[in-house]
Amino acid sequence: MNDSRSIRLHYGFRALLLLLFALYIGHLVEQDALHYYVAPKLARWIRLCPIPLTLMALSLGIQAVFGKSSLLCDCEHRLPRSGLGSTVLYSLFLFPLLLGFLLPDRALGSAAAARKGIALTYNHPEQGIRAEFAAASPYQAEFAELAGKLYAQPVITVYPEIFSETLGAIDLYKKQFEGKTIAVSGFLYRESGADMKNAYAVGRFLVQCCTADAAPFGMLLDPHTQISLPADTWIEVRGKLHAASYKGKEIMQITAESITPIPQPSTPYIYTNADATAAWAAIQQEKNQAK
Repeated sequence: MNDSRSIRLHYGFRALLLLLFALYIGHLVEQDALHYYVAPKLARWIRLCPIPLTLMALSLGIQAVFGKSSLLCDCEHRLPRSGLGSTVLYSLFLFPLLLGFLLPDRALGSAAAARKGIALTYNHPEQGIRAEFAAASPYQAEFAELAGKLYAQPVITVYPEIFSETLGAIDLYKKQFEGKTIAVSGFLYRESGADMKNAYAVGRFLVQCCTADAAPFGMLLDPHTQISLPADTWIEVRGKLHAASYKGKEIMQITAESITPIPQPSTPYIYTNADATAAWAAIQQEKNQAK
């Protein structure tokens, strides 16, 4: 068993760690950078974390300074007996904190997309082309409804609020969307490999929970498209949709008519939407009210 002084030191150091985590989360909130790491549904709870973390740190600090020796115990969770063991243990927490404070807060880009592999098709169960926009299963009903609304537009705008759902509807009904005009924004991604010299895509990262599960998702640009912009440049692409074969899969690609550099949006990631058709209707209503 560790002596009273050793236990007090561990309590004090743990209090410091909790306080540093609270300060780091507070820093992310103050810099409006929390969205780089977690989805909005989690961000609202993480914003509150500095409060309990600070209270826990205060409790441990009081125990370390004022706790009675007879009440200090490490019986259930034995503490490291050596300085080296303590250093290794607490480094596991200090190192990511240090990286968090020192490294810039920025969105994932081409490097992460290259490691994960960018998705250019939507994984539909029972995927297939059907007449009009009929749904082959209850799962596809929302895609069919959204596809009908998108098809009626002279220019299909891919809104960030329903980015993956829009691309999913287009991917499901490739034949119907052949030749339609589309406008989509995202970061410029270049496929690596000697045989893919001109393989470019415009994409975004789809985040379910946090950036650990972020998956790159986007649309391929026509291989004949000439692009001089560097990778990770945020662009808006406007062009025609055409079916193409890529790595043995049928995908929809864009024959670009214009590629315009744009500023990176304040929220660069995209998230799934539980009701894409309702979200699309709300977006249209906002646009009409703004006119």
